[in-house]
Amino acid sequence: MTKAAEQMKGRAGRLARLMPSGPSTAARTPFVLLVVLLLTGGLISLLLLNSALNEGSFRLSKLKRETTELTDEQQALQRDVDSYSEPDALERRARELGMVPGGSPAFLNPDGTIRGVPERVTAEPSPAAKPDASTSGGAGPPPAAASPSGSVPPSPSGSATTPAPSATPTTLPPTSSGR
Repeated sequence: MTKAAEQMKGRAGRLARLMPSGPSTAARTPFVLLVVLLLTGGLISLLLLNSALNEGSFRLSKLKRETTELTDEQQALQRDVDSYSEPDALERRARELGMVPGGSPAFLNPDGTIRGVPERVTAEPSPAAKPDASTSGGAGPPPAAASPSGSVPPSPSGSATTPAPSATPTTLPPTSSGR
């Protein structure tokens, strides 16, 4: 066994002669620089990622605040529209413009006869609306508005009149209602 130990010592001795003796700093320097560069690059990329996330967070907060403000404004505008659309408000503004409520309607039948009694509507002051000099001219209620449909004014006797039939009868073309 001594001969085998000497051979091992000989082999170890030869290997030891191939390896440089003493601490080798030249081989550690590139490795240390590589590790430092990797750590520095990782920290810088982490800082950039963190600042990008913070910027997105600030932008998101700003957009949420703007959304809240616009929602509040939209709700206020909807309340204004609702208040202007109330029947009392519509009636008051219509009276301010000189409009009067329509009476009972009269209808013109296809054969030219009038169903109902057309009557002229006059403005009567309502208890809610106070007449003022600017809308009525200071001389009583405003004049009756002319009907845009050209309805026939009532006759002096108060009965509805039918127009005289024309020389050529007019017929309406048949309509297809899908029934």
